[in-house]
Amino acid sequence: MSAVPVWAMFIGTIVLVVASIEVGYSVGALVHKRSKEEKESPSSVVSQSVLALTAFMLAFTFSNVANRFETRKQLVREEANAIGTAWLRADFLSEQDRDASRKIMREYVAARLALYELRSTTTNIPGSFLAEAEQSHSRLWEIAVANAYQEMRPHFSALYVQSINEVIDIHALRVAHGPGTRVPTAIWLALLGLVVLGMIAAGYQAGISGSKKPKSRPILAVSFALVVAMIADLDRPGGGFIGVSHQPLIDLQTSIANIASRSELDGTLQPEGIE
Repeated sequence: MSAVPVWAMFIGTIVLVVASIEVGYSVGALVHKRSKEEKESPSSVVSQSVLALTAFMLAFTFSNVANRFETRKQLVREEANAIGTAWLRADFLSEQDRDASRKIMREYVAARLALYELRSTTTNIPGSFLAEAEQSHSRLWEIAVANAYQEMRPHFSALYVQSINEVIDIHALRVAHGPGTRVPTAIWLALLGLVVLGMIAAGYQAGISGSKKPKSRPILAVSFALVVAMIADLDRPGGGFIGVSHQPLIDLQTSIANIASRSELDGTLQPEGIE
């Protein structure tokens, strides 16, 4: 289903609902003309039961994708906090390792934001980004291990190691809550099947009762289409209209740039002879 645009699912659902009601109404009207044995009450029970199942499936699916959406938002905040903490705790390292680790972190944040911009046109995580992320994690971990074996206070070293661990763990969680956690195709087929059956049952009930075609069909169709389109949009990490905001990472990048600028300025303003 990821190959189908959200707008196409919205329009397709409207067409599907209207067509299903038309089919149900036509069959119900035909049965009403040819047979008086078919009663409205039993068909009403069937229609209500199918619509109740449809509503349950829609609510269940929407709840799942909404929870995953909130989880992705929370992971962005946690990742920004973890990288910011690792950046500060890099002060415990030697000067050379501190500069090297902070350079890696700057590039890592920039790559994260570049991926966020790229995901506006695709829902897949490029393999190149995963490879670069793993390489950055390995380099940061090597620096942490190298400094852990040096003669430094062990609790300071443990703090830096812990922050690097959090960065790596949150990256793994973000990947795990990416495209691999989409709504299965089987559930989509069952959901759309129930929508079709529910609308056919509703149309059949109107037809068997001998009433005119319901004029509220467009309202019903748009309502179902909105819910289906919203589920599809929330189910596309980074590739839908309702995207997860990466403002925490943007703020972190700005903060890091400001700190780096102040550090460079302080260095250039030092009087000669002072190190």
